[in-house]
Amino acid sequence: MMGGERPVLVTGGAGFIGANLADRLAAKGHTVLVYDALTRPGVEANLAWLRRRHPRRVVPIIADLGDATELGRAVGEAGAVFHLAAQVAVTTSLDDPARDFATNLQGTFGLLEAVRRQGRAVPLLFASTNKVYGGLADLALERAGEAYLPVRHDIRAHGIGEDRPLDFHTPYGCSKGAADQYVLDYARSFGIPAAVFRMSCIYGPRQRGTEDQGWVAHFLIRALTGQPISIFGDGCQVRDILLVEDAVDAYLAAWRRIDAVRGMAFNLGGGPANAVSLLQVIRAIEALLGRPVEIRHGDWRAGDQRYYVSDTRRARDLLGLAPPRPWRDGLRALAAWLREEQAPAEALS
Repeated sequence: MMGGERPVLVTGGAGFIGANLADRLAAKGHTVLVYDALTRPGVEANLAWLRRRHPRRVVPIIADLGDATELGRAVGEAGAVFHLAAQVAVTTSLDDPARDFATNLQGTFGLLEAVRRQGRAVPLLFASTNKVYGGLADLALERAGEAYLPVRHDIRAHGIGEDRPLDFHTPYGCSKGAADQYVLDYARSFGIPAAVFRMSCIYGPRQRGTEDQGWVAHFLIRALTGQPISIFGDGCQVRDILLVEDAVDAYLAAWRRIDAVRGMAFNLGGGPANAVSLLQVIRAIEALLGRPVEIRHGDWRAGDQRYYVSDTRRARDLLGLAPPRPWRDGLRALAAWLREEQAPAEALS
């Protein structure tokens, strides 16, 4: 089921992951409705890039998720929906929980209702988060050099599985976790062909990371511009990082197989092979640049997991995914893109 002649709706389509997904869809011949409020810095450049590359395939819809008229119209046209629009930072959710709630939960609910009212099967793929599993404080860890590792060898070998109990922490965790559950229940209660990806750290070209979100790109941007990198905690916290190309592969595979995977949640990340600590990424950046990077430490932040690695076996087996690209290769690709992005600005200065 690939949507027939109807266009594909990508909410948050000018964002980092959304732009990469929209680009791939358009390259495959789909008309893409890029639905985005353009509130995040840099996303206008992503949209301009998409329109240059696919002038006949990309249709911008500049609107907020809370605009029921525009959202309903877009869903009415769509043959499939990839829901990536979100408030994406834990820190922002703590500063403004009402905005976080309105965007992540009310926005998702409104989208689900728009899909339900169609009276036809509209596949929906939702971008959730590993934060639905909470802080994982009960997970026994040990320090191995510059990284935390689980004491349990099965978790060390495979990561955190989808059978892990949900435990929402922070307003962001609550809003995304509740939206995650609404998507799965609308699949169950109303027959919507929907699936959920609980994503770990996605990185790659078109990511303009900040201190609050998109840390791999943020670290590289700071290092490339000769600025210090701030780490909250000791820097030994471990994440499994996944190149955005591999994440897009997973979303498209789930769409192709939606009848088989409807109502299911998948942990999506780089898995144990791409599990790396913040400090280990900084060491790799230093090796890439051939010079040291200044590090500044701050206190641990609310809801920060000391270890999170996705058990990707379910996604790999049911979606037929290829092994993810090694993280050092992906880091080099991101660094090359960031240098290209900087070059025009430097030429104008």
